[in-house]
Amino acid sequence: MSVPILKQGDLLIASIQEAQTDAELLALRDRLSGQVGDARARGVIIDVSALDVMDSFATRTLRAIAYSSRLRGAHTVVVGISPEVAFAMVQLGLELGAVSTALDLDDAIAQLEEHRKSERRA
Repeated sequence: MSVPILKQGDLLIASIQEAQTDAELLALRDRLSGQVGDARARGVIIDVSALDVMDSFATRTLRAIAYSSRLRGAHTVVVGISPEVAFAMVQLGLELGAVSTALDLDDAIAQLEEHRKSERRA
């Protein structure tokens, strides 16, 4: 199933509604990479709250999305990691690296606003 990507101002919001195959995750990565440039997005939010598991491929793909988005000028925040998924990720040694995370959409938007402000000051 294709992940919907919504544009809200200069943000792109991708909400993963169900478990994705590796091919679907790669397609999401490619679509987001293209849309960051097309939409001149400054921020990308990826909502994973519907997921009850994240494997190593999904984790690596989220990291790749964040890094490629950063290279295109957009900061990425992953939202909605459930306590169970977070615990499993820790137990399996899966890391998102320097990718920002937030509890929910509101926190992610606030985080992206703060990131923009700090960029303007720099």
